[in-house]
Parts: sequence; structure tokens; C-alpha cells
Amino acid sequence: MNRTQLLDPKVFRAMAAVSAAAKKGLGDPALAELVMIRASQINHCAFCLDMHLDLARENGETEDRVHFLSAWEETEDLYSERERAALALTEAVTVLTEGFVPDEVYEAAAKHFDEAALAHLIALITVINGWNRLMVSRRVPPGGRKP
Repeated sequence: MNRTQLLDPKVFRAMAAVSAAAKKGLGDPALAELVMIRASQINHCAFCLDMHLDLARENGETEDRVHFLSAWEETEDLYSERERAALALTEAVTVLTEGFVPDEVYEAAAKHFDEAALAHLIALITVINGWNRLMVSRRVPPGGRKP
């Protein structure tokens, strides 16, 4: 199937700016990568997985933490409460088929992130979902990331 690989440079720059601002505002590059990997796993975005797995490793993530991310709920000792709250929020924002983000998920995240950091976390989750949809809808394959 022939899909366009074209992404308007203005759209790319705008989304990249949102990504950068959200990451910077969150202030935790390793956690940002875990969040982006988890959303990309859910959305089956091979391009984003490839890129963010590399970036996670560059930010010091261990192979175990990256490897078990899709089963984070079952690996209590591997992720902190703060990380677990961010991952739960990532899943709730990414999969909205049941309606709104559950109050208990939002409240758990709010216990670990101040208002500004929580806003940046939600922005990060939102923008990676946008990137996932751009790449998956065009069937952009993994690879091609420029270091």
C-alpha cells in the first residue's frame, strides 16, 4: 500500500516544539522517554518505539526497565510510585475508549507532580499520541532517526 511519507515542515516544527517544551517542563528526561515508549507500545508505532527506546537508553534507562515497560503494573520493584502514576496516566490518556481519564488515576498523578509538571506530563502524553497517529497512519517504518 502506498502511503505518503510527507509531513509538512511547519507541522513537524510545531509538534517538535510542543514535544520539547513538554519534556523540558517535566524536567525528567528518562521518565519522559518511558511515557513516550508506553504510549507508542499501546498505539503500535514502530517508528516512535525505535526512536524512544534509543533515547531512553541514552538517558540511562536499563534494559530491564525498558524491556518490562509493557508489564509495568506487574513489576512493582522496577518503577517508582511517581513513575507508576505517570505510566497509569499515560495509559488512561492514550486509551480514551471508556470515556474520561478516571479521577483516581489523575489524583494519583497529582500526588507526585506539581501542577506545572502535571500539565507538562499531560502535554507530553498528548503530543506523543499525535506523533504516533501521524506515523502509524502513514505507515512510517522504524529507523531513519538522525542522532
